[in-house]
Amino acid sequence: MSSYLDELFGLSGRTAVVTGGSSGIGRAMALALGRAGARIVLVARREAPMAEVVAELRGHGADAHAISADLADRAAVKAVISRINDGYGEPDILVNSAGINLRPPLDELTDDVWDVTLAANLTAPFLLSQAFGPAMARRGWGRIINVVSQQAFRAYGNSGAYGAAKAGLVGLTRSQAEAWSRHGVCCNAIAPGVVHTPLTDIVFADPTKVAAHARRTMIGRNGVPEDFAGCVVFLASEAGQAVTGQTLFVDGGYSAT
Repeated sequence: MSSYLDELFGLSGRTAVVTGGSSGIGRAMALALGRAGARIVLVARREAPMAEVVAELRGHGADAHAISADLADRAAVKAVISRINDGYGEPDILVNSAGINLRPPLDELTDDVWDVTLAANLTAPFLLSQAFGPAMARRGWGRIINVVSQQAFRAYGNSGAYGAAKAGLVGLTRSQAEAWSRHGVCCNAIAPGVVHTPLTDIVFADPTKVAAHARRTMIGRNGVPEDFAGCVVFLASEAGQAVTGQTLFVDGGYSAT
């Protein structure tokens, strides 16, 4: 059984780049992919939290590394691409989990907030995918996994620029799938529900809102980062070889009510 499961879900010999892997959902995904056998390259802004994740991965026997960069900066993204290709080779798996959500009301949304939100949440995944996706296609195997949001599909909590960027990322995922799936590159999105991470601290500061969100789910609770371990391994592995162009809702039924 273990040999069969390794054939389905094992990632030995694969290299996975995980943006936003220093905390929250990105961290949980990086840990899961590393424990499934992939070499992990984390990309995030904060060095200290990334060092903790690298240490945890190595404690599980995984090969793990980190690159510090602000992915809202186009030049920094280009530099990251070069460092990855030069230092680790072309990756097999790209997980775009990094993001920002500044949440001003729409009538207070400035050009600067709009620009930085789209840069981090949409442009960076585009640039990284454009760098690595064609190379995956040439090799005949690859996985691109984009972390989107409920706010790509429904508006709540000042969705503003964040909702627009994540909706764009859903569309980009389908475009990537159309372009590269026939060459063995499966491209999918994951839509979390309401999950307590540094990005949602402002939401979880209000117990009334937290309880209301939990009641809306079918499982009776809000999400936790560990909910995303199994789904990212599935989509990154041979088990997901016929799944592409899809958005997988990992939300306890939140979107179904």
